[in-house]
Amino acid sequence: MMHDGAAHRIAASHIMHGARTVEHWFTVPLVHGDADGGSIEIFAREYTSLEHTPEAVESLPWLLFLQGGPGGRGNRVTSLGGWMKEAARHFRILMLDQRGTGLSTPLSRQSLPLQGDAAAQADYLAHFRADSIVADAELIRQELAGAPWSIFGQSYGGFCALSYLSFAPAGLREVLITGGLAPLAGHPDRVYQATFKRVEARNAEYFARYPADRLRVTRIARHLEQVPEFLPTGERLSVRRFQMLGSFLGGNTRVDALHYLLEDAFTATPAGPRLTDTFLEQVGHQVSRAANPLYALLHESIYAQHEATAWSAWRVLEQYPQFSPEAEHPLLTGEMVYPWYFEEDPALAPLQEVAGLLAAKSDWPGLYNLERLAANTVPAAAAVYAEDIYVDRDLSLETADQVRGLQVWETADFHHDGISDDGEAIFRRLLAMCRSQDGAVE
Repeated sequence: MMHDGAAHRIAASHIMHGARTVEHWFTVPLVHGDADGGSIEIFAREYTSLEHTPEAVESLPWLLFLQGGPGGRGNRVTSLGGWMKEAARHFRILMLDQRGTGLSTPLSRQSLPLQGDAAAQADYLAHFRADSIVADAELIRQELAGAPWSIFGQSYGGFCALSYLSFAPAGLREVLITGGLAPLAGHPDRVYQATFKRVEARNAEYFARYPADRLRVTRIARHLEQVPEFLPTGERLSVRRFQMLGSFLGGNTRVDALHYLLEDAFTATPAGPRLTDTFLEQVGHQVSRAANPLYALLHESIYAQHEATAWSAWRVLEQYPQFSPEAEHPLLTGEMVYPWYFEEDPALAPLQEVAGLLAAKSDWPGLYNLERLAANTVPAAAAVYAEDIYVDRDLSLETADQVRGLQVWETADFHHDGISDDGEAIFRRLLAMCRSQDGAVE
């Protein structure tokens, strides 16, 4: 992987509750290896514990956190809790805004037209996947740390960690992954064939837990077919968009919040039962991609290597009529992205043509080096969640078998949001697993 150097500046430092932050900015190439391809700005925030003196901080090793997504910016926290509290005992934490997110040359319906027409925008977006994120991280590491650093990848951040192990393993001391072992080969269709089954099972588990919500979901779906209800942003709420609330099912820490949302659904009015403003306000926040349009634009591309995704989830969905809005008792869906998103979400509608071009793109480069992963010598440990509806357990274990020395902790105690549930213990366990390898794979 070619690197072209990165300009670095520190913007500001702040003291928060128990934490010290430093704001870092880097200028990196848009296209790594192409000096004439232009540049972008990358932002990252450093977090350290006030339990360490400024002098002691300088001797701490670095930990890069790779956020989930795609399209998710680095966490903004005002105090160190959960996994960050544990990590800050040992590391300087670098919270990266991956390119295109947060403050790192953010991309949206507002900014993308600066690149030109839809074709030019699609070409530009092709440089915002894991391979480019890893190349950015390597430039940043060389500037900040020099020596190899540790990385922690959650969800899509784990996908990026596997790319890091593939393309720049010399920059890594150790790798921790939670809910993020990507399939290393194969078409995205196999991902959705697996995850639709897990989402269906999670629906059954949820409705067994809250039986009355089965009737509520069906009632809301039938109501939306017959009565126009509008989100705060002005568009009519469709049944299929309402089904996106299945995103709550991906976590132990969020699943009960779905119940509280559904119980607020209806109110009596002179015109008959209607959905409450409270409910519609909350639903609007959940189903809009205004805050992270890259998620919808690039979601399927994170699985794409050398072939087009061709709206994979939308095609595979045809095999699962129980998720149809017209089903007698429609199920809630998961994180899948469908072409109609770009018709119904005002934040995505201007990007409909771009999304279509990305779905048709067939020349995506590879994201992993299978030979290098098979010969891996970097200590690595991953938490695999047995019932994860976003990153399938079976596909995760298939990947683990292809990465030499990768230690797996499989657990049914957590779902995809495990680090929000008990991040302190999970981080401590994975770090100990890495350190038990004595720094190398024998």
